[in-house]
Amino acid sequence: MFEGLDAVVLARAQFAFTMSFHIVFPAFSIGLASFLAVLEALWLWTGREVFINLFNYWLKIFAVAFGMGVVSGIVMSYQFGTNWSAFSDRTGPVIGPLMAYEVLTAFFLEAGFLGVMLFGLERVGHKLHFFATLMVAIGTLISAFWILSANSWMQTPAGYAVNAEGQFVPAEWLKAIINPSFPYRLVHMVLAAYLTTALVVGAVGAFHLQRDQHLPGPRVMFSMAMWMATLVAPIQILAGDQHGLNTLEHQPVKVMAMEGHYKSHPDGAPLLLFGLPDQAAGRVKYVIEVPKLSSLILKHSLDAPLAGLDTVPRENWPPVPIIFWSFRIMVGMGLLMMGLGLLSLWARWQGTLHRSRLLHIFAMAMGPAGFIAVLAGWITTETGRQPFTVYGLLRTAESASPLAPPAVASSLIAFVIVYFAVFSTGVIYILRMMATPPHHGEQGPRGDTPARAAGITPAAGVAVRGSV
Repeated sequence: MFEGLDAVVLARAQFAFTMSFHIVFPAFSIGLASFLAVLEALWLWTGREVFINLFNYWLKIFAVAFGMGVVSGIVMSYQFGTNWSAFSDRTGPVIGPLMAYEVLTAFFLEAGFLGVMLFGLERVGHKLHFFATLMVAIGTLISAFWILSANSWMQTPAGYAVNAEGQFVPAEWLKAIINPSFPYRLVHMVLAAYLTTALVVGAVGAFHLQRDQHLPGPRVMFSMAMWMATLVAPIQILAGDQHGLNTLEHQPVKVMAMEGHYKSHPDGAPLLLFGLPDQAAGRVKYVIEVPKLSSLILKHSLDAPLAGLDTVPRENWPPVPIIFWSFRIMVGMGLLMMGLGLLSLWARWQGTLHRSRLLHIFAMAMGPAGFIAVLAGWITTETGRQPFTVYGLLRTAESASPLAPPAVASSLIAFVIVYFAVFSTGVIYILRMMATPPHHGEQGPRGDTPARAAGITPAAGVAVRGSV
């Protein structure tokens, strides 16, 4: 049934599918962990009950999202050994330690303090509990550090040598870790996580304010979320611009695909706003463009020349249509986020932040925008690296395991079925928790009920004999 399919394409589709499911949970939990730390700090500082109510409310949501992120990440990592064994063999001496450091530092830190954070508020001192919350938040950032370092090394490899077996081995660890694109990508991803969380928190707050404008919890969470959108969205756009300039320097072909520049422009390149890229014909059809604006953005000069894909061998072209549109979706979401922040700032100045129906509808519509932007950004950066797994050094076709197409296809189908069943249930459960507003005396996750891993729990009131 699947013999006519390409095993490499199926393996790429499987990794893309599992990665797309996984990334939305870390993007949410990174920002939410920091939000929880801020809420608990404000509670300890001010003593206001609304902050601890919000903390307990979002802590339950964090627990579910964090768990789904861990499970999806573990499943994804196994594919390095199953579908991408050649890649693992060639890059393992560099990528392996970087991913191991993530486990030894971030994951152990999170695991060590997560239980205290979830169930220890009334069992340990409040200051010690805040320390545990802070350690979990720091752990999520350390996790992002190592994972993005490994991925950035694949984008802009540095600090390596090649041994006699053709493996990439570390020559200078510091250069391998802090590779040329890593600082830009780390800042861009962390800001994206904060914005993603802020938009979800803002959407939940706006939803409950639509029903009752006087609820203290939604008022506080909506105000905090809008401040984040107002302040961070413009910073994210600037960070994205710097990231783009770095990409132009180290991965120019990716920028050509993002911009849709099939042809070189020696006298200034236009900014292609919209169009239909035709990979076979090597041009963008039905284009809407602004003359010379791309040169101004990328080179800060209207007449600066920009090379196009006509300077690159066709076998090294990435799939331009995917990158062209995913990049525009990401940028569009960023501009909408900035628009939401500016509208909220205007409403705050007018004193209508908590009763502006237009603002609340806009905020609810923007609830999933952070996830869309994160997915579009990862599609842009990963697809733009093609046809290489290690940019310019190791081709994707040389990285896959020698598997038959039916083997990869069957596991892909199994992943699709299981992921949609399990994670859809988890997302629905989170949405149900969000549908109820935080209230007075909000309690966090309960740790006083024993959980049985196996067997049958005796019914209440039925005596269990000690012997048979």
